[in-house]
Amino acid sequence: MTADSLPIIRVAYESISFEPQAQVLAEKLCLPIQVDTDTYGNSFDYLLEFTQQGLALRPSADKGYGSIICDFAGSEHSHRRRYGGGNGQAIAKAVGVSGKFAPQVLDLTAGLGGDGFVLASLGCNVCMLERNPIVHSLLADGLSRGIEAARQELEQGDDELSSVINRLSLLEGNAANYLSDLVSRITQVEPQAQVEEELDTAVWRPDVVYVDPMFPLRKKSAKVKKQMQAFHAIVGTDPDADQLLANALIAAKYRVVVKRPTGAGFLDETKPNYSLEGKSTRYDIYALKKLPG
Repeated sequence: MTADSLPIIRVAYESISFEPQAQVLAEKLCLPIQVDTDTYGNSFDYLLEFTQQGLALRPSADKGYGSIICDFAGSEHSHRRRYGGGNGQAIAKAVGVSGKFAPQVLDLTAGLGGDGFVLASLGCNVCMLERNPIVHSLLADGLSRGIEAARQELEQGDDELSSVINRLSLLEGNAANYLSDLVSRITQVEPQAQVEEELDTAVWRPDVVYVDPMFPLRKKSAKVKKQMQAFHAIVGTDPDADQLLANALIAAKYRVVVKRPTGAGFLDETKPNYSLEGKSTRYDIYALKKLPG
């Protein structure tokens, strides 16, 4: 994505009570605040707007789709949590979730945390990493509201959401840099470690590294989901995704899982040990050693 094609994004707020939060976020992201709609009109592509429902990414009227918000306590996530298929889901099989083992997962490309939330609902501890500051802001806001919703449900005797949210953590940063630093720490400690347990104590290593890169939209697709349209406009694709695989294979204890569109090539043109393929999504599994349990 070239500089000329970058979307115009402003920070906004629907109520004066959100003005302090908007000012902090605008300063952090180096974005202007839209104070008066009449002044700017529709001279923006997206508003990052503080609303009663949470921080929302609102497109201009001509985009043809509505606001995007991260809501872990919302109906969509609740339904997926309760009726998504449990350990029988393809993502659960790909990551290696079983009745005896729920891996610690490093999600290198978290997006709005959809897959991370599913894995956390299956018992996995998930460290989510997101490098795009706007997407990270939406995800951080969703996680914060999720924590509050879980607290309220816990007061009413329902600990289901709380147990899921407590398994999620969030970092902001570049996946390639994060992996490079992690591999550097592993390789420094590894020669001194007499047994694997010593290495695990000296430096944290995820059981599974999960990668879901952004790829160009399919031109023949009838209608792409609004979230994907917006993310392609703001984030673009991940042209450096191939570079993640080599270090991911060093960092992970048991396996690396790459989520791909059906029909897409392998990441870094490296064939996995096996794949799980659905109608539109494929999980490529790079197995390093046998899972526990």
